[in-house]
Amino acid sequence: MLNFVELENRVISATYRNLMIRAKIVLVDKASGEQLSDPVTTITSPAPNGWLRIRLPETIKAGAYYLRALNGHGEAAAQSAEFYVG
Repeated sequence: MLNFVELENRVISATYRNLMIRAKIVLVDKASGEQLSDPVTTITSPAPNGWLRIRLPETIKAGAYYLRALNGHGEAAAQSAEFYVG
C-alpha cells in the first residue's frame, strides 16, 4: 500500500505499508503513463511500514501524477492516488 498524504512546497509526503527494503518509489505522469527517471526514492528501512518525503525537481511540470512502488524485480507493487502539481 502506498498512500499520498500531501504536496507542499514541491515536497511529497507519503506513507507505505508492506513494502520491502530496496523497493523503489517512482513518480508517474498520469496523462502519458510515463514513469519519470527523477525523482526515484529507495526504501532503506528494514521495517515494512513507514513514511517518506520526496522533493520534486523544478523540471516536473504542472499536471496529474501518482506514485508507484516497484519491488526488487522492478514490478509494480503498489500505487498511490493521483495528485496535482501546480
